Amino acid sequence: MQKQKRITLNADKRKVIADVFQNHFEDNSKFKKSWQQAKDTYNSLRKEAKVKMEVLVRKHQPQEHVDIIRDMNNLYGDSGGQLYHDNCFHVQNLTPTMREDYQGNIKEEFDDVYIKFGDMDKDFLTSYYRDEMIAKGIDADYEVRLGDNYDKRNPTYYNSESQVNKFLGHGYRNDVSKSVMYPKDEWENDFKLWVIGTSYCSTRMFKADQETYNFFTMFKTAQEEVVRTHQCLFDHVNKKMEKLKLGLKSYRYFDQAKELADKLGVVLNESILDAHSSMALSIYSPTNLADLLTDKVEQTREEKIAIARALAKEQLVSH
Repeated sequence: MQKQKRITLNADKRKVIADVFQNHFEDNSKFKKSWQQAKDTYNSLRKEAKVKMEVLVRKHQPQEHVDIIRDMNNLYGDSGGQLYHDNCFHVQNLTPTMREDYQGNIKEEFDDVYIKFGDMDKDFLTSYYRDEMIAKGIDADYEVRLGDNYDKRNPTYYNSESQVNKFLGHGYRNDVSKSVMYPKDEWENDFKLWVIGTSYCSTRMFKADQETYNFFTMFKTAQEEVVRTHQCLFDHVNKKMEKLKLGLKSYRYFDQAKELADKLGVVLNESILDAHSSMALSIYSPTNLADLLTDKVEQTREEKIAIARALAKEQLVSH
């Protein structure tokens, strides 16, 4: 019986194997579950926050007052008063907090929390849409990977930054007609209220009772949790991947990686090594291929390469 030849690893094969391990580490991590729970919590609280914010704003600025100013605007233009359609607000606690100043005097201070429903911070949107971007081959972890070490910004970093910006709709946009709806636009247009005053969020300080103030503080914290749990997920998986990649470099044959995978419960088969063929098989399923051949479906670079290679392989076989 002829002995089966051992599969020798190279850089490309090690990369494919590393991706399999990374997916396993993420999908089976409590940190991935915490990140998803943080998103779910934020989504739930956001629905409630929109209702509570409208109640709070209309308590201080009744709709009839807004309507009066709008009528005055129609008669006198800007001289009739100022209205602004916006989604950022300051909520101030009616109950003061007693604090000691630098001179040792005890003073009353009224805490406030800044709430935004639009113009969301890029780090929040990057964390929120992490899976969607990774599915498109975009490195959504590029910023957390850098940490505070800004000296390590390199062409790869700036390329990832550009791809993330393009996906989210930040920075330069080539949709002159503005007909393309990016994630940033969806958040911006999700919720707005007519408020009396200028376009500056800082001019809107709405006093709230302790219960309402506590809710909006919790809502603000929920937004921050999406970013924090993303960081924790990356740190957890990255530590494992650093060790794994060192080990893979020392492996010459696939069966060594397979032995490691079996010990860790990672599903690793030889067929995964031909990454492009594997991708092509997935792409060439009737449903997926039909979607890709439909107008307005954008293919990723990897998908285009996989299709091209599969077609070339088919042609060689047919000849």
